[in-house]
Amino acid sequence: YTGNPCPWCHRARLVLGVKGIRTSEVGVTQLVDDPVKASRGGWIFSTSDRDPLANCRDLRELYDRLSPGFTGRCTAPLLIDLKSKKIVSNESSDIVRMLNSATFGRSSDEQAIDLYPKECSTEIDETNEWVYRLLNNGVYRCGFSTTQSAYDKASADVCEGLNRCEKLLSNQDFLCGSKITEADLRLLPTMLRFDGVYSPLFKAGGTHLRVRDYPHLHAWLKRCWATDGVKESIDLADANQSYYKQLFPLNPGGIIPSTVTAAELGLE
Repeated sequence: YTGNPCPWCHRARLVLGVKGIRTSEVGVTQLVDDPVKASRGGWIFSTSDRDPLANCRDLRELYDRLSPGFTGRCTAPLLIDLKSKKIVSNESSDIVRMLNSATFGRSSDEQAIDLYPKECSTEIDETNEWVYRLLNNGVYRCGFSTTQSAYDKASADVCEGLNRCEKLLSNQDFLCGSKITEADLRLLPTMLRFDGVYSPLFKAGGTHLRVRDYPHLHAWLKRCWATDGVKESIDLADANQSYYKQLFPLNPGGIIPSTVTAAELGLE
């Protein structure tokens, strides 16, 4: 269960696409973000993509059915075993690792790229830590800061993260070497939303920064976009528009700006 606007859901969709995992192996149900209609958590099922397990109306109802008494946030991505009707995980990091290691009965010749190779695991873990702290979470700390000092710290972290990526990618094609890994797929959702949302709406690093201002980072973004399964993992227009529609405190007028397209990002 996944939602297009959510960057944490996007991680899971990227793994499915890059590894060529078929819908017969892992089914995908696309949720719709509608906090008005959703009873808790913001996600509902559309009439065109209904809940395959219990025909629930929204994600809260599905959580209640599978985990009675659950009081936490009803978040996505959500991985469920349809046979046992049990929740496997709702933590994107865990889901990414599970999907990467699953073979689905394929022979070694049929298996796609390993996104978490043993020889790079330490480097990937270290990269994931600072990418999350400075960028994945940094942009959200900018957008939801309630004091100037908190914003200043978060904005400085975002700038540090962008500069760190730029320096690293000046010497290699991907974050952890010559091949795409899990670390790239964890950074990618943030970078694809940066020019359209995180810079102008969240003021991440200020309102003036764009990925295109960092030539090596931009080149990396184009390499990732050209990777099989990546461009099919997201509807950019829908993802960008969702932030302006749903985050009323940050956009009280409800005006949705013209969407930044893949072509305008220099990806096509």
